[in-house]
Amino acid sequence: MKELTKAEEQVMQYLWRLEKAFLKDIVEQFPEPRPAYTTVSTVIRVLVKKGFIAFNSYGKVNEYYPAVKKSEYSRFYFRGMMKSFFNDSPSKFASFFSKDDDVTLTELEEMKQILEDQIQKRKNQDD
Repeated sequence: MKELTKAEEQVMQYLWRLEKAFLKDIVEQFPEPRPAYTTVSTVIRVLVKKGFIAFNSYGKVNEYYPAVKKSEYSRFYFRGMMKSFFNDSPSKFASFFSKDDDVTLTELEEMKQILEDQIQKRKNQDD
């Protein structure tokens, strides 16, 4: 899987939200001033070639849908970020965010609960 450009990622975010859409539906998701149909169409063609988007044809009109799940791309992107910025270490990643002043106590407690739940789940699987 390849990393997406900002324009490609924006189109994919809209398509993941819409699930299925025609070109005009995707263009309408953009804030004003919207890009030209030809610009969005070019990005979509690139995404089709990269295997991120598939389509059904109805005459001359294509209905597009994601060929890659958002969760799959998120996992791929996150793993690349972990490797690049945190030496592929989840603990360094967690440490970085736990020390961030923008993370509230409530958010830290939520993260702690998520981790505790996952620890318990894995312990139960090992039994």
